[in-house]
Amino acid sequence: MDERSLAVTAVRTVGPDAIAIDVETPEEFAAQPGQFVKLTLDVDGEEESRFYTISSPDVEGEFEMTVGIDPDGDVAPQLVELEAGDTVPIAGPFGSDYYEGEARAVLLAGGPGIGPAIGIAERAIADGNDAAVVYQDDAPIHGDRLDALREQGVPVHVLDGDADLTDAVGAVASEGGQVFIYGFADFLDGATAALESVGVDTEDAKIENFG
Repeated sequence: MDERSLAVTAVRTVGPDAIAIDVETPEEFAAQPGQFVKLTLDVDGEEESRFYTISSPDVEGEFEMTVGIDPDGDVAPQLVELEAGDTVPIAGPFGSDYYEGEARAVLLAGGPGIGPAIGIAERAIADGNDAAVVYQDDAPIHGDRLDALREQGVPVHVLDGDADLTDAVGAVASEGGQVFIYGFADFLDGATAALESVGVDTEDAKIENFG
């Protein structure tokens, strides 16, 4: 999709320094959880673009982006001020490391990577498939959605930022499935090392590096 101005339908706080932004889905917009879009805002007369991964299980009617808020950033503080009815320029979707109906999704998420991970887990369960989540963060977000997944029988492990990943990763990866890894580079390295230490081949993992 070329860049279009999309209407905001809601802006919600989803945890410490994090919001979810819902926008109306335009015509001919087909995307899967795990893909991302480019959002552009005017900052002091200059265009600033950021990429945000879709964190809703589908894009029917509207879709969600989860945004971590850096108070010293250029774009995120403006996003906090958005209200329903505002419009934002968005292009996409982009990315190839997304959910494609796999029978079991093994989701490893660090920090803001929980956005796409939780969207994929919800979609997998809605499709009648299985999911498992390992989430590492010093200040976890989307707690209500994680609780809902637990209530549906999804294994969910939430770890502190400095916790070792090996046991949790081993617990969810031992039953097989498509591995998804979302987060910053340090988390990707730790998650990959944990998978390899429990004998899981990472060659076919779907990985998105947040920077």
